[in-house]
Amino acid sequence: MWSSARQIAAGDLVVIWLTRDMIQPLLITPGKDFNSKFGNYRQSDLIGLPYGSKVRSHNGKGFIHVLRPTPELWTMALPHRTQILYMADIAFITSYLDIKRGSRVIEAGTGSGSFSHSVARTIGSPGHLWSYEFHEARANKAREEFERHGMSDIITLTHRNVCKEGFTVVDTVDSVFLDLPAPWDAVEHAKKALRKDRTTRICCFSPCMEQVLRTVSALNDAGFTGITMYETLLRPHDVTQIPTLITVDQIGERIKGLEQKREEKRLRQIASGRAGRYADPQTQLAASTSTSTGTGSTAAGTNASAGSKRKRDGDGDGDSGEVGVETIQFPASSSSTSEISTTQAFHQQQPQQQEIIGSDDEDEANNDTRISVSKAYPEVRGHTSYLTFAVLQPMVSARPLAIQVPVEASVEDGGAQVQASSSTSGS
Repeated sequence: MWSSARQIAAGDLVVIWLTRDMIQPLLITPGKDFNSKFGNYRQSDLIGLPYGSKVRSHNGKGFIHVLRPTPELWTMALPHRTQILYMADIAFITSYLDIKRGSRVIEAGTGSGSFSHSVARTIGSPGHLWSYEFHEARANKAREEFERHGMSDIITLTHRNVCKEGFTVVDTVDSVFLDLPAPWDAVEHAKKALRKDRTTRICCFSPCMEQVLRTVSALNDAGFTGITMYETLLRPHDVTQIPTLITVDQIGERIKGLEQKREEKRLRQIASGRAGRYADPQTQLAASTSTSTGTGSTAAGTNASAGSKRKRDGDGDGDSGEVGVETIQFPASSSSTSEISTTQAFHQQQPQQQEIIGSDDEDEANNDTRISVSKAYPEVRGHTSYLTFAVLQPMVSARPLAIQVPVEASVEDGGAQVQASSSTSGS
């Protein structure tokens, strides 16, 4: 087919990849330039580069990729003369028709040659593809492309109206693909072209359901079996890499660590409140006096607020603050000791908490290992056409059955007498 060399040579056909939506073929011709919105490129500079090279423009506007042609890339880059088949339909048809290396296939409706290039690669040099196109200008253009791409020994292109004139081969091919406006008119001709010594298959490509109904009726009348219809829809997937997900056990340990941290914070607040509540009133008054830097009225306001606070603490039973100490069983003398011991316990538990939750260095180490995930887009690419498949079973030839003439026996006068046919010779 196309060039199999590692490097680009003059006269080779390459595929220029600009963006995902901008792909075009280019015949390498020394002395010419390739211009696009991504810059200017001299084609002579592309000669000698390996296929797949990334080439930067001379004016620094951008870059392009120079790729080796494949049927998939050619389907995306070819000049459209008609509606074409894309890879989703091509792959499904090739699989269902059991097209493989060495197969002999008929294609009715060459069009832009998208399906022809894929079939030619699949069947290889041992196989053969008979392609028919009723439009003369499209047939001549496709024939030139097949010759330029080195497929003339695999593909035989004929300008012919197969619906009226039929195919040029009889009892030869393994499968038939019909991409015609009225495929039901070519079903009988396709039956004649299919082999009769093995199971063969046919596929009709129709964009409308009315065409499918008429095609199914014609296939039934022609004796085809296993008639089925499919519609191929394409759902793109976005594949990205994310850090390795943590296990459920690790999540549980982190939740426990967060809960423990929240509980420690609550205990610290309780201990701090107890220390302030059961402190000596004279000590509070001295502390407030020593820290006051304002006027006397400010100090008086501070003392008044402290006194009102002590009064509120004792309002529950109508007694002094000492009664409150005895009621909740937290003596003032042991409050500072309790606070210190609780704080020490908190600090002793801090290393264990860090070990459970994990440090930032461990998270960065886990991020080094990444996994690939696939996310399907919600929209599905629309309908192209309906694919109607059918199977033609091999014909069983009727052979004449050998009839044996029985030997007649009769018994007369108590003795046995054998009567043989006239063809029996006597001794």
